[in-house]
Amino acid sequence: MNSAPLDRLIDALADTGMTRFFRRMFDDYPDLLMKDQTVEAVRPDRTFKLGGQWVTNFGSDSFLGLDQDSRVTSAIERGVRAWGSHNGSSRAFASVEPNVRAERKIADWLGTEAALIYPSVTLANVGALPGLVTRRDVLVADQFAHNSIDEGLKLAKARGVRTAKFAHNSPDALEETLRSLRPFRHAVIAVDGVYSMSGHLPPLAEFQRIAREYDACLYVDDAHASGVLGEHGRGTVREALGGYDNVLTIGSLSKGFSCLGGFVGGSQAAIDVLKLKSNSLIFGGPVPPPYLEAVCTVVDILVSAEYPALRAKLDANVRHLTRGATQLGLAVMGGLVPIVSVLVGAEEVTLKAGKFLYEHGYYVQSVVFPAVPHGAGVLRMQVNANHTPAQIDGLLDALAALKDATPMPEASAVASLVAA
Repeated sequence: MNSAPLDRLIDALADTGMTRFFRRMFDDYPDLLMKDQTVEAVRPDRTFKLGGQWVTNFGSDSFLGLDQDSRVTSAIERGVRAWGSHNGSSRAFASVEPNVRAERKIADWLGTEAALIYPSVTLANVGALPGLVTRRDVLVADQFAHNSIDEGLKLAKARGVRTAKFAHNSPDALEETLRSLRPFRHAVIAVDGVYSMSGHLPPLAEFQRIAREYDACLYVDDAHASGVLGEHGRGTVREALGGYDNVLTIGSLSKGFSCLGGFVGGSQAAIDVLKLKSNSLIFGGPVPPPYLEAVCTVVDILVSAEYPALRAKLDANVRHLTRGATQLGLAVMGGLVPIVSVLVGAEEVTLKAGKFLYEHGYYVQSVVFPAVPHGAGVLRMQVNANHTPAQIDGLLDALAALKDATPMPEASAVASLVAA
């Protein structure tokens, strides 16, 4: 019997590009890949059962540990009782009251005129970026900006908008790129607020100066800083620029918030336009009301007197792991946000390193191409405020054992990788 066209299509896709690369990896390293593991149970002490084994979880981006906070879980329960499990409608027709309240709270916390909640940061970027430009405008992004920014550029380009990338964190490259694209009406400059793998911050003040000179505005994806950098966790923009004039800031409601969704913060006029021009908002399902109630609760925690102590514990844990890994002579990246990466190298070696730590009782993320350059795989460790010092010491002991068992790059390898 002849195969169906769908079967032939899937076979063709499986033999091309990244799909072929990953399928070969699955075949070559079936015992090393941990991408499809099932988490079978969790405990409040930052451990979970994975593949039948209880391990300490250093792969969670619930940075403040609020996924285990009774106030947050109670808010979700309260939201279910009051509103049910779902809005039942696109926001193009109506918004439930917790949505309006959560956006007001986010704006007040940030210090922006308004905020707009999306189902995720990815949907914010792929909806807001194309919605901000027309064929008379241009859209440029840092070469290392998040994948979802890159997808937003692709959608804008498909609509006839000119797009370009500029060298990472380089004001000179940004200026040259904008100059080469002239003439245009306006430009949008898209960057990350903090680059999670390297820990780099963009030179926002310098970018802002260039933006004003070239009829441009800044668009800052601050997802990895939301709740964990800046005063009361407001992120990098207000810290670097003192406010949000000529800036749209994008934040995460998962990660530090331990909830669901993403948001755009900015002027009321900008938010009003995005409500009309952002397809992922208009045609997508909204964040369910129970999580919106939880978002409101988390904002209350961020602006409370207890936040500095919570943040101090998180920062101390990050310093503990970063300092310990550096003292081991490992090639450490990050550590500004609660993500600490150790450079390993080749894909197979990186996967083996992750499995080694798992077998020693610690789960971290083995990150390989294309999330990082080919041959530059890393162990990505995410630190939470409710990790204990003993858990961090245990992970450091496991990293020391890994270094004894496996040749690891020297610390100097980080500089050469960044330069490349």
